[in-house]
Amino acid sequence: MRTCIGCRERAARHELLRIVAGTDSEGRPAVVPDPAKSAAGRGAHLHPTTVCYDLAVRRRAFARALRLEQGLAAEPVRAWLEAHTS
Repeated sequence: MRTCIGCRERAARHELLRIVAGTDSEGRPAVVPDPAKSAAGRGAHLHPTTVCYDLAVRRRAFARALRLEQGLAAEPVRAWLEAHTS
């Protein structure tokens, strides 16, 4: 069981999208999706919906969940959600 950083509801690991601190397509630091759940380092979990993504952005939950001192761009996660969910 994991907790979604957007809505704060608990769900099974396979129902959530794992996110990690990484780099975007241009090499800048960003929060990126880890759908294979295999990237090294601290991860956080999010329901794969834009509703939970928007809640996480509004609550500034990405930096807190990943224990980062400053926030990172989260657009790669939104782009992944738009491409893989309907």
